[in-house]
Amino acid sequence: MISVFDLFKIGIGPSSSHTVGPMVAANLFLTSLVKQAPLTTIKSIEVELYGSLAATGKGHATDTAILLGLLGHTPSTIDTRLTEQYLAPILSDKTLNLSGAHLIDFDSEGDIYWYDDTVLPYHPNALTLRAVFLDGVVYQQTYYSVGGGFVINEQDASTPDIDHASPTINDLPYPFNSAAELLEQCRQHNLSISELVLANECHYRDESEILSYLDAIWEVMQECVRQGCQNGGILPGGLEVKRRAQALHLQLLAEKELPIAQTDKLAAMDWVDLYALAVNEENANGGKVVTAPTNGAAGIIPAVLHYYRDFLQSYGQQGVHQFLLNATAIGSLIKQNASISGAEVGCQGEVGSACAMAASALAEILGGDPAKCLNAAEIGIEHNLGLTCDPIGGLVQVPCIERNAMAAVKAINAARLACRGNGQHFVSLDKAIQTMKQTGADMSDKYKETARGGLAVYADDRIPTATSGVSVNYSQC
Repeated sequence: MISVFDLFKIGIGPSSSHTVGPMVAANLFLTSLVKQAPLTTIKSIEVELYGSLAATGKGHATDTAILLGLLGHTPSTIDTRLTEQYLAPILSDKTLNLSGAHLIDFDSEGDIYWYDDTVLPYHPNALTLRAVFLDGVVYQQTYYSVGGGFVINEQDASTPDIDHASPTINDLPYPFNSAAELLEQCRQHNLSISELVLANECHYRDESEILSYLDAIWEVMQECVRQGCQNGGILPGGLEVKRRAQALHLQLLAEKELPIAQTDKLAAMDWVDLYALAVNEENANGGKVVTAPTNGAAGIIPAVLHYYRDFLQSYGQQGVHQFLLNATAIGSLIKQNASISGAEVGCQGEVGSACAMAASALAEILGGDPAKCLNAAEIGIEHNLGLTCDPIGGLVQVPCIERNAMAAVKAINAARLACRGNGQHFVSLDKAIQTMKQTGADMSDKYKETARGGLAVYADDRIPTATSGVSVNYSQC
């Protein structure tokens, strides 16, 4: 089972796989470096980016994220308002203060290599970090950013066997590897999905720690929506995309007391659109977000949670806990049995996964039993199958931002539809997940976060290409 602590991470935009993951990889590299020799014995550092990380890395600020990681910053703690200050010595003096402890020469133009036509065997998102010591010894590590901020090294990729010295799924009180097993465990022990997940989480941590983390995740989501509603202007990167959430928020506030707002039965959906747009505009601007389960799909779960907060009378903190725990079960199933990586299976793995997670979680809030929750998740995936990842200019802006709003509304509809049924459905969630995996395998690479197909090819001369050197400017957050 993938833990809630792993599936929901506090990080920065615009991408969990192309920004958060590479920064994590840089942190891991620093940790491994100090085990080889003192940092003061390092002469130089080189970075190599492969496949999707290279193809859309500029638009996703992959190079910037790696540099920040090498400086010693982490996704969950970095102050994005000071990023320009952090990067200034690298850009102006061509020096890098490795982990804040050792100054080396570094040329961001000459020491970062982009191999967009080379895909390493394990995953399209690969990077190699190389250190040259003063005595000429070279130490390097290859990392794979496999989606949602998850990172593994080359050794993990080549030896994927479980470490039997660590607790395995069979050590959990209620283990499951499939939706069918999850449903059977819930039925056998008379548990909701959220109760089952909490019991499994408590195998590793105290319940108070788990609930505190869920509270922190929810607070970051709410703050992200608040910031998105307050901040206007143009998103960085060269597309000249105007932020819409601020104006929409003011418009909805002005209409709130009008008679039409009292009679419009779908007014809540306008607010759901707003919540999703607000989050994903913050993400596109390099702000602080929660991977849910990825940054590209970060607006869906917060939008549906805000719908619960603002439009359902049953709202409470316990319900928030239930929502996030339930969503964890669905995200865990998808990540284990398919993928949440747009570079691996297209946007169906990001937006489709988030839609399924939100649908199942809301179904439980609405009183749905585990069967209805899994039905809701299946509806969420089924109607995102084949969704391509084709960001224009390699930026997480068009169609990504609006796509989150559409999927949030779809998740609400899926939950409501499932709760009107009896939990039985023609296609099982397990089959839908396997179909997503196979669809991703059959999908052309140009539709998997390379900016070489779909909507991305309609970019005109004013729009930067994925490797044109345009990076997200975090200082604009």
